[in-house]
Amino acid sequence: MTLSELIPLLAFLLHAAGILAAMHAVMNTRTPQGAFAWALGLSLLPYFTLLPYLYLGRSHFQGYVTLHRVHRQRLSQAAQRGERNQIPPSCDRYSALVQMMHGTFHPGQQLKLLIDGETTFEAIFQAIARAENCILVQFFIFHDDTLGRRMQQALLERAAAGVRVFVLFDGIGSHALPRHYVDTLRNGGVAIHSFATRRRPNRFQLNFRNHRKIVVVDGRIGFLGGLNVGDEYLGLKPPLAPWRDTHLQLAGPAVADLQRSFAVDWHWVTGELPPLLPAGPAHGSAHTLIAASGPADPQESCSLFFTVAINAACKRLWLSTPYFVPDQAVLSALRLAVMRGVDVRVLLPSRPDHHTVFLASILHAHDAIDAGIRIYRYQPGFMHQKVLLIDDDTACVSSMNLDNRSFRLNFEIGALNVDRAFAEDVERMFAADFAKSVEITRDEYRKSAYLRKLAMHVARLFDPIL
Repeated sequence: MTLSELIPLLAFLLHAAGILAAMHAVMNTRTPQGAFAWALGLSLLPYFTLLPYLYLGRSHFQGYVTLHRVHRQRLSQAAQRGERNQIPPSCDRYSALVQMMHGTFHPGQQLKLLIDGETTFEAIFQAIARAENCILVQFFIFHDDTLGRRMQQALLERAAAGVRVFVLFDGIGSHALPRHYVDTLRNGGVAIHSFATRRRPNRFQLNFRNHRKIVVVDGRIGFLGGLNVGDEYLGLKPPLAPWRDTHLQLAGPAVADLQRSFAVDWHWVTGELPPLLPAGPAHGSAHTLIAASGPADPQESCSLFFTVAINAACKRLWLSTPYFVPDQAVLSALRLAVMRGVDVRVLLPSRPDHHTVFLASILHAHDAIDAGIRIYRYQPGFMHQKVLLIDDDTACVSSMNLDNRSFRLNFEIGALNVDRAFAEDVERMFAADFAKSVEITRDEYRKSAYLRKLAMHVARLFDPIL
């Protein structure tokens, strides 16, 4: 067959494969917008879209969904059988979240707000050093750098002392992690595995990532939030330095829910369960709901989490996110909050770490400003924290971004805390952040060059996978 005959045949085969993939996208993509975008691209431009669809197009996966739901419900029921308390009046406006997350508001939590990397990891390393029985560690990203090696050494020391240590990391988020880092931990007695949504390796599956950050020590003290294990999270890597982030330390009954979230993911990867130790007593004042969301949930749980939380606001709603790509439900909830007279503010970074997401965020910020939402850009460095402040009594620290990837494609976790004292701590933190920020206007978009505006609109076309 000559080249002139081969090229039309290959083109025909690519278009035929594109049509079949478009049919698959229409039947399986989670949102109509995503289905339309994929179907159009696969039908008209399979040369450019077929390969990305193999990696990014899946919106469901086999096996994990069923197993995840079964074990999440089983562990939740086992732990809460006979223990589910009536929702206290201060938490009643979040009752829909309790039902959706199969959880409960645990009373008596002791909370500590951890601002930025140095404070966060000092607290984590101190807790690890005191571990006597079991350590659970889960991060989206591990790097083999100064902080990563410090974490490695801390875990090896406790494993050598007889403490059982379990580590999960995301295979894509930690793609740069060298094999010898993992082998060193494993040879030192640490049980460590990478997370994937299929037990058999699948090179064509990049869509579903485990974005959770969890540390639990002896079942009694837990950590979650926005930080990963890498020097950039300590602000040591320009041009994004200084790195602005937030984590949460908690002690009390809610730590059991952190353990259960880790246990479900660990069981999927290994077929085994880690120890589930008794959580600490209720000595604090906060009511805490641990919200673990992901694409295996029967509902769009992360998007609904934000929607319910925003709708609960009566006076104030301040939130910070590195990526502002809200779906229609969340954006509508923000608009309605403004119409109710709520002080709605969104804190965003002024520097991009992912240019496509940053461009799309500028356009979404412009739409938000038109709706009366106040948008601020943090000036000193990159702002990565995921924090929500509602009125005077509720604050959430989480791994959840305001984008479709967190809403529908990533496994995330957050802690919604109803407690005036903790909310005051978060308010002071936000006030300090706003003092280092600039409120932007419609001019950020309007005064941009035409080609930059065009790039923003093109970037927004990729909202379903950002």
